[in-house]
Amino acid sequence: MDKIIIKDLETFGYHGVFEEEAFLGQKFIITAVLYLSTRKAGKTDDLQESLDYGVACQLIKKIVKTERYQLIERLAEEIAEQLLLTFSLLQSVEITVKKPWAPVLMSMDTVAVNIKRGWHKAYLSIGSNMGDKEGHLDFAIDQLNALPDTKVTAVSDFIVTKPYGDVEQDDFLNGALEIETLKTPEELLEKALSIEKETGRERLIHWGPRTLDIDILFYDDEIIMTDNLKIPHVEIPKRQFVLEPLSNIAPYHIHPVYHKSVVQMLDELEKSE
Repeated sequence: MDKIIIKDLETFGYHGVFEEEAFLGQKFIITAVLYLSTRKAGKTDDLQESLDYGVACQLIKKIVKTERYQLIERLAEEIAEQLLLTFSLLQSVEITVKKPWAPVLMSMDTVAVNIKRGWHKAYLSIGSNMGDKEGHLDFAIDQLNALPDTKVTAVSDFIVTKPYGDVEQDDFLNGALEIETLKTPEELLEKALSIEKETGRERLIHWGPRTLDIDILFYDDEIIMTDNLKIPHVEIPKRQFVLEPLSNIAPYHIHPVYHKSVVQMLDELEKSE
């Protein structure tokens, strides 16, 4: 990935834990490495095909000057997020915030925080078999799109499927979404659960009826296995109601564990049944 580098931009702000820092202010030095494709700009000599680093510098200086945070970790996060949300061509950023006058009563050059943040692609499964099923699925899409750090980039056709498990209940309406997000997998899960709850989702019966179900299927090519979160979703190869709509928007996405595409897994599942 190409990059534009803004190195050691000197700024002045009022960030710090101590009262004196908030009152007197101090110097901060910012380095921003901006990852994007510069190919079109390089071939056309057109600024519209690149990122105006002058505007980026002004944005950084404005954040440092007008906001106030106790921690430079928070300042770094805000700079990274605002750059990613402002410039559509940006894929990721690396931000270093240096604090030359850190109050540690010892001789040193600077204290610094370095972070890298960027857009992530995730695939979600959505389903409902209670009340206004299509309305619940549309609500999930609208809520995700309303987030400043998340955008729905593809929506599958909705399909009617029989319920999974032994609990007698109504048929499901299922779909799949492709999203781009700045959220971590854990943050995305937290938001998904919150959206489910807004539709009145109650987890009373395992495999039971639900107003809305949102599952994270894939998150980039990450493999996460914790008590609260498993990515890729462990049931993907067994669920036609997941694979069929997912094949509608991401047929050739490769499972990072089984190294099979979505259409391959769907074909194998249909043959086995």
